Formats: sequence, C-alpha cells, structure tokens
Amino acid sequence: MATQPSNGPVSNFGMGLSAYIIGDHLPKRKGNESVRETIEKLVQIPMADKLYIRPTWRQMQSRRGRLEMFEHWQVTLELAEKYNKPVGFRIMLSNPDIEEESLPDFVLEKVPMQFLGQGWDAGEVADPGEIRTRREHRIPHYHHPYFLEALSEFDALLAEQYNGHASIEYMDTYMHGFWGEGHTWPFESISPFPNYETGVETWLRIFEMQRAHWSRTPLVTNLQPDISKAGNDELVRRTLQTGEWLRSDTIFIEPQQIELAGSRPPQTAFISEVGMSDGTPASLQIHNGVPQTENIIAHVRDVGANYWSLWNWHNIHADHVMNYYRQYPAGIDSLQRVIGYRLRPAWIWTYGKAPEMGLLIGLANDGISGVPGLVRLTLLDPNGQAISEATLEAGHPTPHQVRLVRLELPAGTRWEGTRLKAAVVVKGVHHPLRWACREALNPDGSLIMKRDQNL
Repeated sequence: MATQPSNGPVSNFGMGLSAYIIGDHLPKRKGNESVRETIEKLVQIPMADKLYIRPTWRQMQSRRGRLEMFEHWQVTLELAEKYNKPVGFRIMLSNPDIEEESLPDFVLEKVPMQFLGQGWDAGEVADPGEIRTRREHRIPHYHHPYFLEALSEFDALLAEQYNGHASIEYMDTYMHGFWGEGHTWPFESISPFPNYETGVETWLRIFEMQRAHWSRTPLVTNLQPDISKAGNDELVRRTLQTGEWLRSDTIFIEPQQIELAGSRPPQTAFISEVGMSDGTPASLQIHNGVPQTENIIAHVRDVGANYWSLWNWHNIHADHVMNYYRQYPAGIDSLQRVIGYRLRPAWIWTYGKAPEMGLLIGLANDGISGVPGLVRLTLLDPNGQAISEATLEAGHPTPHQVRLVRLELPAGTRWEGTRLKAAVVVKGVHHPLRWACREALNPDGSLIMKRDQNL
C-alpha cells in the first residue's frame, strides 16, 4: 500500500497557527461587543487551530492561597473546549504597556521593586500615546524569599488545575523583565540582582520549580539573548537539556536566536511569534511588491517552525487578521499546509509468510519540523484491539526523511482490514495523531490497511 500527502491543513498536537487572545494588550472590543463576543470571533478565525493568551499574574490572583482568574481567561478556556482549539499561555510578571501593575498587591507590599527608569528612551521617536512612554518602569527583586515563595504557591495552584489539561497545549517559562521575555530593554544595564550569579541561580530555581509542577505540559523558553545579564543563556541550555521547547518573538533580528531556532534538536518544538499586518495600507509595508507579512512567513518556514502567530500586536481583533487574509491569503494558506510535522505512512510493505508475517511502515514527514516527542504506532484489528505496537526515537521522522518501522502480526492475522493509528507522546501524555495523507481516514485519524499496489 502507498499513501499520498494531504494537500490541506492538518491539526495535531505540537503545531499550528495560533490566534492571539491577549498579547500585551487586551483584544479590542468593537461597538457593543461583549468580552465573550470579541474573544469568540478570534477563536473562530478559520486558519487558527490553536489559541494563545498572555495575562499578568495580577489578573489571575489577588489573594494568596486561591486563584481568581479574570474573565478573558475563563472565556478563552471555555471556548477552547467548545471549538477544540487548545491554548498556549504565559503569565507575565511585568508588562510595560499597561497602566496597572502586573504583580498582585500582596507581592508588591512585601517585595522590593527595582526602579529602571521613566518613559521609554529607546533611541527612537517616542509615541506619546503609548503607556510605556509616560510611566515609571519597575521590576521586582525576583530573588527575594517572599517573591519565590508566592510565585511557587501560585504556580502550584495553576498547575493543580491545568497540568495535563486537554485544552492546554503549552506554558511559557517565567522569565526576567518586560513581558517575561528575558530582558529590560531599553534599561538593560540596570539589574535587581546583586550579581550575575544570583540572577542565574534565581531563574534556574524558578524554572525547576515550574518543571516540577508542570510534569505533563511542555514549557517554552524565549530565546532572548542575555542583554540584561539575567541568566538567559543558562536557562536556554537547561531547557534543551530537559527536553522542553523554545520560542522567539523575532524572525529578522538577533542572529543568535535564528541559528538556535534553526539548528535545534528535532524533538524540540519552536514557537514563532511575529506580528502580522492588519491589512491597512500603512501596515502592509510593501517592498519589491511583497507585503512584509509574506516575507515573515517565508522566514518562519526557513527555521522549520511548529507554530506561528496570527497576531496584530497592539491591535488585536479578528477583523484585523481577516482584513489582511482576504487580501493576501496565499502566504498564510501555504504556511498552514506545511507548518510543524505532517506524518503519513507513505509505504506499507508486507514481509514474511504465514504464519510469521508483519508490516514494514515507511513513515514520511511532509512538514517543516521534526516531531516534538515520540511517535507511537499501534496496529488495531477490525474489532479495535491492539495487535502490534512500535515507538520511534524522539523527533523522528524529520522532514525529507523516511523511517522504517516494523509491526509484527500475530500468527494467522490478515493485514488487510487492520487499522494503523498513531500518537505523539510528550511528557508521558499520548496525543492522538491524525495522518497527513490524502486517503480517507477514520474519525480517530487512523488509516485502514488495504492493498492498492500490485507489486
């Protein structure tokens, strides 16, 4: 038997286009829209099969010992389940683009805050309409015992409810500075730590705390170079050592990030966050007849990303994403058809003779990334009983690679009529995989084995 690659979108765990519910600002409500109506429009973006939300700690907790999650989080999780669009998220410890503090009052009352500066002197013309240009910027002493204790308690409460949750795809690691990206640019020379070693020790401690709580959900570390000397490089190394994932919020600047993304291990998923045009003439930024967003998409493919953001930066609304898409659908459509991994049993051979027979599966990957976990194959008889299983090594098959997998058949078993299904195993959790082939599949994504090649 031989299968052909699918020419349409395929949604699986560890890959996809993500509609942003919150980036730095809340989504823009238009007219008389309720919060639910605005979020539901974002969830319903047809090209998006994943969601992303980035609240502050303050928006998720106001008193120690309990969670008090704000409306946007609650609505997003409800709609994620309704539309089967899992959520990636980050809890920000600092957001310079909003008026209110990012930390709960009970933390602010106990933890010293490091003053960074007033306004936003970034060597460019400041926009007086932006909050960052007029507010005072402060970050906490992350190494303070009360901060570490309170964050650990909050994270444990969050994990108790969402670790391994079916609607949660991944969680970003807590990181230093603005937006939790690992920097305090343009104030990178000012640090809350007494020395570099304390910064490294603090962030590795927080990372290991988070890993202990999120034992069934992938963690994602931003590839921000360590311009604030807070230990980012060590944090990235620990992330790779422990099998967690990576992300970046740039696709053109900082060559270090680009190389790390493009040369990462095949089992390490990569999330690419880059803002897109909202379709207005000023935002298109056309060069050589090509909008900037199309150039971004080309480079997202170059690094073999697993995810890409459908995100209008500080102008989030479903209408803005769709305004661009209606004008320039080809780039997003083409990315949706290659992003992440796209596995199919390209060749199915039989071997041996009755009563000792089996199948040899030639797995192909038509996507642009490796598999962010272990692929587990299961052969089922017509009654749905497992009769043979096999597991590949992490990350394989990689793009343009064929991996052979042997599935032994019990004596007397006919191979035709069996079903081949697969799962991606990440942190011990089996995520069902839908084959990316043109042939008809069962509702569970499995493929019925039948002869279609007379060789």
